[in-house]
Amino acid sequence: MGESAAGLAGDVAEAGNVLSRLGLVTAYGHVSARTGTTMLITPAADLALVSAADVLEVPLEPGPGLPAGVPAEAWAHLALYRARPDAAAVARAQPPAAFAAAAAVSDLVPLHGQAAWLGESVPVHGDARLLRSPEWAERAAKTLPGGEALLLRGNGALTLGATPGIAAARMWLLGAACEVYLTARAAGQVTPLSPEEIASWRAVGDELLPRLWQHLRHRVSRVGGAGQGGAGQVQG
Repeated sequence: MGESAAGLAGDVAEAGNVLSRLGLVTAYGHVSARTGTTMLITPAADLALVSAADVLEVPLEPGPGLPAGVPAEAWAHLALYRARPDAAAVARAQPPAAFAAAAAVSDLVPLHGQAAWLGESVPVHGDARLLRSPEWAERAAKTLPGGEALLLRGNGALTLGATPGIAAARMWLLGAACEVYLTARAAGQVTPLSPEEIASWRAVGDELLPRLWQHLRHRVSRVGGAGQGGAGQVQG
């Protein structure tokens, strides 16, 4: 692993640590980043304990099988990198509200501004089987032709980012968006954002998302990690 990749491995590990301390993963979950013709990915381990030295390097075109020791769900990350050349990092986690939301809708529409940073809407991959083969992973990746988040029915979620931290921040936002949707739906009829409102929020996403990532990483370092928070804690 070269010097630049080694630095990126630290970012991958930190994003995994933050996901764990935010309560977005349990014993399962991964963070990866694209680097040249390879990707760096966390091992099959508790993300709370992963360090840069544990991060694995995998060819983007690994052939018929993954290298020894690489988690099987690396196939999902590889499929997304092939399908989405714009994706530089991927987070795989299980926000608690994501399970309920993915069982209730086929497409999650944004109800608050920050949710627009996940896409014009968040599609649901309707097959709950694990993405532990190239075939199942490719099917899931095809469900996300645009946008930056994918709900997996019965199986958590995937988010994309320009960096591992941005992918992790989007995972936190996805959990918040699911909570907002479920709360609003329980209270009555939901009112999605208009296309114009979504466009206005998406236009400032690249500016404001790094602030959210910095907030989340400092938040867990200050208080030792808090559970999944509500929406709207960081505004423009």
